[in-house]
Amino acid sequence: MQPIRHRMTDLASAPPGGVHKPAILIVDDAPDNLGTLRTIMLREGYQTFVATSGERALDIAQRIKPDLVLLDVVMPGIDGLETCRQLKSHPATARIPVIFISARDATDDIVAGFDIGAADYISKPLRMQEVCARVRAQLRLRRNSESQTEQADRLRMIVNSMDQGLLILERCGRIQYANPACDRYLGYAPEALVGRMLAELLAHVEGAAADCASMQAMEGHGTREVRIRHRDGKLRAMDLTMTPMHTADGLYVALLHDITHHKQSEDALQRAAMLDPLTQIANRRHFDAFLDKEWQRAVRSAQPLSLLVLDVDHFKLFNDTLGHAAGDACLQKVAEALQYHAQRPTDLAARYGGEEFVLLFADTPFETAARQAEAIRDAIEALAIPNPRSSTSPWLTASIGVATIVPTQLDAIEHLFVCADRAMYAAKSGGRNRVETALIGQAWEAVKDAALY
Repeated sequence: MQPIRHRMTDLASAPPGGVHKPAILIVDDAPDNLGTLRTIMLREGYQTFVATSGERALDIAQRIKPDLVLLDVVMPGIDGLETCRQLKSHPATARIPVIFISARDATDDIVAGFDIGAADYISKPLRMQEVCARVRAQLRLRRNSESQTEQADRLRMIVNSMDQGLLILERCGRIQYANPACDRYLGYAPEALVGRMLAELLAHVEGAAADCASMQAMEGHGTREVRIRHRDGKLRAMDLTMTPMHTADGLYVALLHDITHHKQSEDALQRAAMLDPLTQIANRRHFDAFLDKEWQRAVRSAQPLSLLVLDVDHFKLFNDTLGHAAGDACLQKVAEALQYHAQRPTDLAARYGGEEFVLLFADTPFETAARQAEAIRDAIEALAIPNPRSSTSPWLTASIGVATIVPTQLDAIEHLFVCADRAMYAAKSGGRNRVETALIGQAWEAVKDAALY
């Protein structure tokens, strides 16, 4: 155990709480050297702690974590080299700079000191101005190092706490780093994404494969929406922003923002905007856009396009007799029957207004469309919905007009609607609960001068 006198000397120069001064630990077994160095360091404004052995120095360093150690090389017991080695091997003291002070000035001795982690080596006899200058230099380096470390730690904390996913990518698309949000987005354990290729995650990148070329293709184009494969195999909608780091190794920073829920909400709104709220089939707006697209495709392919216009017979009487709630339920059942007959991607059933419905069948010739219309008429009557005041049938029925055209650039969509609509009115005039047809090319000449309804 150290004498009480030494223990008091070790800690006597500690400043009062709240005043920060750099702390210097001086280690020397020669009292004269120890006293001189301590006096100089105090004069320079530093806290000073002293130890006369390596064992004592290690104990004090663990407790106070000094900013710098001035360490004699030749000491009894644990010498300075071993003391330094143990300081550098412990995480709590490994980053404390050590300046060796020794009468050994041979090259081998100096090299040995630097090899075990010394920051500087001062030969005896000491020149105190030089000692002070070297101490100041090492403390300045330590402050700069700590500042950089603090900045790096602060940046790491920010990156790790981000809600956005962050990837650092090599030029070839290999992942060097993924932050916790990215791991969380994609369902991976920490570090599991490192070393993988971006190409393995991206389901599709418009205009480029997810490789070296796509790194350059994606940079500078702002944020783009991509589909990224989750670890469970499902695709997630994400916004991806790719930015070069402008470093010699050509790294990129990729920011990922999960927009899956946003896209689901957006898709739901889009679907809602395209659906009739009562019947849950396409509304008029959706149908008009769909018809325009299929019309242009039919012009290019020279394939037939068939339109059915359907009107529920005596629907006003049905509503007046059974009430609007029954009328709404009736239209919903009719819509279900129509939807059943519009199964292909190029088919569409829609409520066009009131009790009027339309169906479009692309790539469908006249005869097939007429058979479909007859099947739909049968299906509506087979619903067996009572219509007490109908003069046509005890059940709910519908009148259907069919028109087919192979459109050209010289034709207009209105031609198709006029013919199908007039055919539907012909079905009503002919007794209702029936199908009337019009093949444009034969029928159009007869109706082109009629006023549009």
